[in-house]
Amino acid sequence: MTQDPNDGLTLEARLARLEEILARMESEDVALEEALKLFEEGVVHVREAEKVLSETELRVEELLASGETRDMEPDS
Repeated sequence: MTQDPNDGLTLEARLARLEEILARMESEDVALEEALKLFEEGVVHVREAEKVLSETELRVEELLASGETRDMEPDS
């Protein structure tokens, strides 16, 4: 099952999907075309996860610098 990698998944859901992709790609019966599609989807998930982590790190740094303690939920 392939998913739209840009469908607003949480970081945890992206990591879970990456584990599914890895398991499928490691199986011996995966065709080259399917492996390529899975790889492409995985790259999108990794990039989106990196983006979320970078934004979170920046937010934490801002909070620590300003001494704020308000809710850290994303604005989206």
